[in-house]
Amino acid sequence: MDRIAIVGGGPGGLMLARMLQLRGIRPVVFERDAHADERPQGGSLDLHDDTGQLAIRRAGLEREFAAAARPEDQGDRLYDADGHLLFDHDGSGHNRPEIDRTALRKILIDALLPGSIRWNCHITGIEPDGAGYGIEGEGWRETFDLVVGADGAWSRVRSLLSDARPAYEGVAFAELGFDTSRHPAIDALTGSGKMFAVGSNRALITQRNGQGHIRGYAGVRAPEDIAEAWRHMSTDALRAALCDVFSDWAPALRHVVEAGEIIGARPLYALPIGHCWQSRRGLTLLGDAAHLMSPFAGQGVNLALADAVDLADAIVEEQGWPSVAAYESKMTERAQEAAKASAQGLLSVFSPDGALPVVEHYEQRMRQSLQV
Repeated sequence: MDRIAIVGGGPGGLMLARMLQLRGIRPVVFERDAHADERPQGGSLDLHDDTGQLAIRRAGLEREFAAAARPEDQGDRLYDADGHLLFDHDGSGHNRPEIDRTALRKILIDALLPGSIRWNCHITGIEPDGAGYGIEGEGWRETFDLVVGADGAWSRVRSLLSDARPAYEGVAFAELGFDTSRHPAIDALTGSGKMFAVGSNRALITQRNGQGHIRGYAGVRAPEDIAEAWRHMSTDALRAALCDVFSDWAPALRHVVEAGEIIGARPLYALPIGHCWQSRRGLTLLGDAAHLMSPFAGQGVNLALADAVDLADAIVEEQGWPSVAAYESKMTERAQEAAKASAQGLLSVFSPDGALPVVEHYEQRMRQSLQV
């Protein structure tokens, strides 16, 4: 497999390119963004030792990661809808350092050879071509031995392998932004990492990011038509809708939706738990393209990075395609367990029982930490 195309320049696709280049293989990364800073990459994420951090170590990027990571921002804080503080831990003893998505992407981009990424690349077709697959866009066409779909939730490559499509998870989300210098109340509310406020089928989340920023999320269990309506509302209309949803919450919590800069609305979607496909020579998937799940177990990027490491190992194996097929089986099994945890996390946060299931989750995690 000398000619390899990676469709998608997110963390998983970039990590795969890095791992292959370390082995002397020069894949082509196709990315539709015009450049690295065209759009925000989202909020902060925590890298787990056995997946995301392991990938960073295998890629030889520990120093760059340590310079950008924020181990001091691993704390957890939980309120109920009335503003009662139910759980507060500063994150000491945890080993899941936070890093901004934009910072992680920059580390991976900078680690690649010049010209590895084809920016502003809009693919119009992927189809079999001899022993491989042809990729074409406006005025160009190239053939590859292997095409890797690292193109996210609505993956074009996945459609060549599977009929599965992401299904709405029953929760509408709105994303908000805060500068700590202008929002000291939100800064204090957030604490040393992440704040959850949970009520009956509703939740507010604030998460500390780098460079004095906090990312906020407001979610409610709602029909899909409401979630889609949020996506098309004006900023003022969406804020009004959020204020109505949280009108009976404590004033300090309502302030999250009253004061935050509206970034946009995002309904939550997921692929079926255990999603898999019949292995087909020349095509494979990693990350959200293979196992999109809700963010309530913190697994998405961690799994994508682990997938990239395992797929790179499989590609260079002398066995050829059977090694890639074995990667797909391993990846599917790992993702299935993570997807179960993610689905359970979503049910715990957006439940009629309010904050009680989340309190139990935090306490169980603390007990497990003490046992280790």
